[in-house]
Amino acid sequence: MFQIRKLILASRRLSASGWYTQWGRARQSAMRVSKLVVLSIALGALLIDWTEVHRFAGQVEARWARHQVVPSAVPSALADMGRELADAQLPIDNERVKHWMVRFSTTAKLEFERTLSRAGLYSDMIREKLRARGMPEELVYLAMIESGFLTNARSTVLATGMWQFMDPTARALGLRIDAYVDERRDPVKATDAALVYLSELYQQYGSWYLAAAAYNAGPTRVTLALSRRSVGRAANNGIFHHAAADENLDGQGDEDLYWEIVDHLPKETAQYVPKLLAARYLARYADQFDLDVTLADPYEYDLVWAPGATSLADIGEAMGLPDDRMRELNPQLIRDMTPPGSVYPLRIPVGSAYQAMAALATTESRSRLADD
Repeated sequence: MFQIRKLILASRRLSASGWYTQWGRARQSAMRVSKLVVLSIALGALLIDWTEVHRFAGQVEARWARHQVVPSAVPSALADMGRELADAQLPIDNERVKHWMVRFSTTAKLEFERTLSRAGLYSDMIREKLRARGMPEELVYLAMIESGFLTNARSTVLATGMWQFMDPTARALGLRIDAYVDERRDPVKATDAALVYLSELYQQYGSWYLAAAAYNAGPTRVTLALSRRSVGRAANNGIFHHAAADENLDGQGDEDLYWEIVDHLPKETAQYVPKLLAARYLARYADQFDLDVTLADPYEYDLVWAPGATSLADIGEAMGLPDDRMRELNPQLIRDMTPPGSVYPLRIPVGSAYQAMAALATTESRSRLADD
């Protein structure tokens, strides 16, 4: 019996050992199969029909090309721009302008197209005011660079409106800002104030480029940059002083000064004029750059005098206007009502004066009944 038991135990050990051995062999076989599969895939990649790959790549490239500028177009455009601006004594820095021409027509193309389309709202009005003041019409693109022509734009430092006025500057220029009205959002009055301010800056610096830079960064920073330039030149000549360039401060400067001090300006301001010049050219020759631009209808309106505390929504409803139409015409009314206590010049759609007066009479009657 003892011998039989030994034989049984021995057979079990052999059986167990054999099982583990077979499992290990199976595992090795599976690993070999996996390696063969990987090798087959790699060989397949080498034998793939690359004509199909090239055809697919061509399709992708064709799709992307619609959102890119043809490389030869930018140098040609820069040359044309240089000739045009030379007549107006407005020099350009090709590399900085080229960067923004490429960006606006490729990676930022969709947003740029939307902004150019929105320009239809206010560009005619702004250009007319620029012509009346004898100012370069290219300054219309300052509003594009500042806000994208959005009247409700508001920066992180609380600059507000299409022309991005800070509160103190706006008040100094006569714009009304209170609990009911913020004329920084008024496209007409804010434009008048912006052109007055730009004219003052031009009188100070004698350069539209420097005036634009001072509009964006503030006169103090531009004057400081000019002082650094002046000190640098004086140091090279062995003369040390801290005054800004005399020919610039008395209004007899030139446009080249901007490019000379551009590296001393804040980063945003250093890109300000190049953006303006790039936008100007692309807007003029949108078709050549495959820009899809559909200009919005211009901002036009009639005026009626409305009682204080008149609700824009109530007037719009009584006139049968689309939602928010009255708000679009009166973006300066920040509480969606005329300021209480006095009559206010309310903007209404062109040709709707009689409807507006009837609507005002109706809403005033309702208000009186509610008070009774």
